[in-house]
Amino acid sequence: MYYYLKAIHIIFVVCWFAGLFYMPRLLIYNREAQDRPEPEKTILYNQYSLMQKRLWFGITWPSAIITLIMGPAILFMGKWNVQMMNGSAGWLWIKLAFVLLLYGYHFSLNALFLQQKKGIFKYTSQQLRIWNEAATLLLFAIVFLATVKQSFSFVYGIVGILALVVVLLLAIRIYAKVRKK
Repeated sequence: MYYYLKAIHIIFVVCWFAGLFYMPRLLIYNREAQDRPEPEKTILYNQYSLMQKRLWFGITWPSAIITLIMGPAILFMGKWNVQMMNGSAGWLWIKLAFVLLLYGYHFSLNALFLQQKKGIFKYTSQQLRIWNEAATLLLFAIVFLATVKQSFSFVYGIVGILALVVVLLLAIRIYAKVRKK
C-alpha cells in the first residue's frame, strides 16, 4: 500500500507543478494584454481569466490538496516520522521546509490570480517572469533532497541552487533583450 500511495503522491506533485509552472505564464500574458488596444484588451483579458480559473481550480488546487494528504500518509506509512525524530533523516526536515515554501509560493500565486480577477495588475510582466522561476528553484531543491537523501551535501546543494538562480536570471535578462528587438 505504501508504494501505491507514494505513486499517487508523485503523480499529484507533477500535476501540481504543471499548474505552478503554467499559472504564472497566464498571469504574465494577462498582464501584457492590458497594454493592448480595445477590443483586443478585453477579449484577451476574458480568455486568460477563463484559462486561469480552469487551471487553478481544476488542476492546481486539487493537486496541491491531494499532495498535502498523500505526503503525511507516506511519511507515517514509511515510518519516516520515526527517522525524523531520532535524527537520521535531517534531509527530510530540510525538504519539508522547502515544501512549506512551495505552499507559500502557491498562496502567492493565488493572491496574484485574485488580484487579476479584480482587474488589479500590480506587477510588470518582467517581475512576474522572475517570480515564475521560484517554482523551478523549489522543484530542484525538493527533488534533490528526496532522491539524494543522506549523501546530500548541504554546501553543494546551496552552491547548486545559487548557480541555478544566476542561470535563470541571465536567461530572463537575455530574453528581455531579445523581446525588445
